[in-house]
Amino acid sequence: MKKISIFAILSILITPAFAETEVVQGESVLPTETLDASPEVENVPAEVETSNPKTKFPHGLQLGVGVSATSGLNGFIGYANKNFDSFWLKRFGVRVDFATTSPLKSAINSGIDSVMGDNGIDLGDGLTIKDGSIEGQHFAALLDFYPFGNTWFLGGIRVSGGYYFGNLDLSANLTGKVDGLPDSEFAFSLNGIDYKYIGNELHGTANAEWNYRGPYLGAGFDLGLFAGFKIYMDAGVVFTNRTAQLGLDLPTKNLQKWNGSSWESVDLSGMTEFEQAKAAALADAQDELDKLTFYPMVKVGFMYRF
Repeated sequence: MKKISIFAILSILITPAFAETEVVQGESVLPTETLDASPEVENVPAEVETSNPKTKFPHGLQLGVGVSATSGLNGFIGYANKNFDSFWLKRFGVRVDFATTSPLKSAINSGIDSVMGDNGIDLGDGLTIKDGSIEGQHFAALLDFYPFGNTWFLGGIRVSGGYYFGNLDLSANLTGKVDGLPDSEFAFSLNGIDYKYIGNELHGTANAEWNYRGPYLGAGFDLGLFAGFKIYMDAGVVFTNRTAQLGLDLPTKNLQKWNGSSWESVDLSGMTEFEQAKAAALADAQDELDKLTFYPMVKVGFMYRF
């Protein structure tokens, strides 16, 4: 009885272990509990599978700062996302463009002075331009089209269209003098009439003011450097029916005119012959300027795309 009791106890302890593993034709089958314990993929919460980190800025936001040959310091803000899956959305962008010469006024004037030099620019007949100045600004809304989408190098090429409005003011001082010839007289002609100043010196001001607005068409590119930084360039024209208006201010003090046989003082009462002659000369020049119905626009600078 004692041996039977021992075998009975051992069988009770060993039987559960063999019951967990069944052998079928030489293959072991894992227990049901083990199979049931495996993780189920379908029970993973959907929000864990689809969650993405949030970005601070919408991809494609772009900022640019540069210089414009006709408007001074240039800047823009816009949006162009090259990662869109859509064929068309990845090819379009928008910009708001603006520029002003105010921050670069001293640099521009210094550049003009260096070009003119100490003696100014000789216009012939003893006339010289000195102390020129340029002031301008513009504002525009632009639509960009990237024909090559996000294709590496070609992806930076764009065609742009939009609407511009702005102004450009040019002015310069006119001087005239005959040096070293005391017996010679400095004379100039307006509308076929000869005039001169006593003392053989002329001091006046010429200016051109261009208030333009109209549709814009141009092309450009942006070329990546590193970490979102790029260089950009734009060139195009604003088609406008507003042309530059010329002005000419000549003093009448000590002014004389040639009457065919001698010099006489100019009549300064009312609309004088001198004013009429000046207006006629400006009208001739204005007729030529009115043929220029487009305003050139050239810009280059750096940009960053988030």
